[in-house]
Amino acid sequence: MIDFRKIHINDLKDKRILVTGGSTGIGAAVVKGFVAQGARVVAHYNESSNAASALRTEAPDHIHILQGDLSQSGTATRLVEEAAKLLGGLDGLINNAGGMLGRIHSTEIGLEHYEQVMALNAKSVWEATIAAHTHLKAAGGGFVINTTSIAARNGGGNGAVLYAAAKAFVSNLTRGQAKEFVSDGIRVNAVSPGLIETAFHDRYTPPNVLASQRITIPMGRGGIPEECVGAFLFLASETLSGYVTGQIIEVNGGQLMP
Repeated sequence: MIDFRKIHINDLKDKRILVTGGSTGIGAAVVKGFVAQGARVVAHYNESSNAASALRTEAPDHIHILQGDLSQSGTATRLVEEAAKLLGGLDGLINNAGGMLGRIHSTEIGLEHYEQVMALNAKSVWEATIAAHTHLKAAGGGFVINTTSIAARNGGGNGAVLYAAAKAFVSNLTRGQAKEFVSDGIRVNAVSPGLIETAFHDRYTPPNVLASQRITIPMGRGGIPEECVGAFLFLASETLSGYVTGQIIEVNGGQLMP
């Protein structure tokens, strides 16, 4: 296990950050990584109330939790406003929430499923970022980091085409808003995980499919959530990445080398 307490990124201390999808998997690891740097974090969750509560008990002075279904219009805006109130403003937004919502062949996807997947993975990122922009600008600048996916580049695996398309939206939103927000002192970047061994794959990816994916990875294994955290910390730090915007960091063990 990576101990982020041994890493000291001084300009992240006391930063006020909202992490959507922050109670489990990559999101929870990101929350812990920022808290280890002295940041104050609001971790959003939807259904994982027990995991969110357990996360907060690890650092109750630095972690707040907020619940909300980001597939519903208006939820992202509410979360941003509540997070800013809890923290006294915002210095950073990490749009990490997302999900495949099932592996379904393109020709079998109905309109309701389409709208759910796009609302959760694409629309919520747009909505949260627009809501956060006002607070980040008021703080004199800040950062947005989106979680996209290797699927945005390779089209996704079987039954994941819609999820891949939504993540491609996130990747291009990252690039476009990086250009729009630069004059406000806001840097917009993304982290693109490959095969990371989390409950996401426990839920959506059969063991035989996981095995077939692992053999395509030069490092010979899937990653763990903590191995994604360094990229988020780097992109959040003005000291380390002050001249970096509109970029997507691939974290995939060499599975994709664009």
